Amino acid sequence: MDGKKVMLSGIQPSGDLHLGNYLGPLRHWPEMIEEFDCYFFMADLHTITVRQDPAQLRKRTLTQIAQYIACGLDPEKCVLFVQSHVPAHTQLSWVLNCYTMFGELNRMTQFKDKSAKHAENVNAGLFTYPVLMAADILIYQPDFVPVGEDQKQHVEICRDIAERFNGVYGDVFRVPEPYIAKVGARIMSLNTPDTKMSKSLHEGCVFLMEKPEDIMRKFKRAVTDSDTERCVRYAPAEKPGVSNLMQIYAAATGKTYEDIEAEFAGQGYGKFKPAVGEAVAETLRPIREETERLLADKAYLESVYRAGAEKASYAAEKTLRKVYKKVGFIAR
Repeated sequence: MDGKKVMLSGIQPSGDLHLGNYLGPLRHWPEMIEEFDCYFFMADLHTITVRQDPAQLRKRTLTQIAQYIACGLDPEKCVLFVQSHVPAHTQLSWVLNCYTMFGELNRMTQFKDKSAKHAENVNAGLFTYPVLMAADILIYQPDFVPVGEDQKQHVEICRDIAERFNGVYGDVFRVPEPYIAKVGARIMSLNTPDTKMSKSLHEGCVFLMEKPEDIMRKFKRAVTDSDTERCVRYAPAEKPGVSNLMQIYAAATGKTYEDIEAEFAGQGYGKFKPAVGEAVAETLRPIREETERLLADKAYLESVYRAGAEKASYAAEKTLRKVYKKVGFIAR
């Protein structure tokens, strides 16, 4: 890495990447690697708080690496790696567990949400998940961590843990600042536009690897609005369905909301929805095709994640040695 500020981010390979992932953070990541030293990882350790099919998890992890590259992340310019390939994450996580208060973890809203959704499997990993996330971050001494609305609490507890540890042992960890990235579109579900697009709501979600005909079908069925005017107008409070489709169309084409309103003036939703579908299908086509090409070259993908693990391990073990020394462990 070349002395620029450090940025780190990861996504769980617990399901296929979708349009919301791409139009939100992913398409801005290639710009970030020009400005920062970036670490991007497949957060496979985090996925197993919920039971996974092992073969599917391996397949999705490899697909996600290919998709990252297809979306513009050059492995020569950033570190792309699989979380479980760097043991220092879990080693640091245990130490940080001992500097995290039970009450802090008990207040985490994601634990409450996931416990409700997976009542049959409320495991300790689900509870201590934020500590592993803090270890993921602090092990690389990043200056910034991109923050989405649903992750703010995790970054806050990470900062609290780092400050508590530093208060005991001195300046061991750099306390990362939240990074508000360029505004990525917050894409909502196509069939429930008051809910964020999610892989768990399959019919309202468009996946990066979907065929154009399936994308078109989903957009033709997309919920618009029950108002009588039936015009294409950006008004999120009054017309959430149409406004969501406009946001998607704007992100896919670069057009402004005014341009879109003028383009579909007097045409109604029947023309508008297929046009959005076509724009999305064309936006995702090169990503899908490049991902398929990369997945056919397993040797190349293996070389990427092996090199990424080596680079990540070098940085991570430096931090871990420092932490182990501070807490009193004998050097190996």
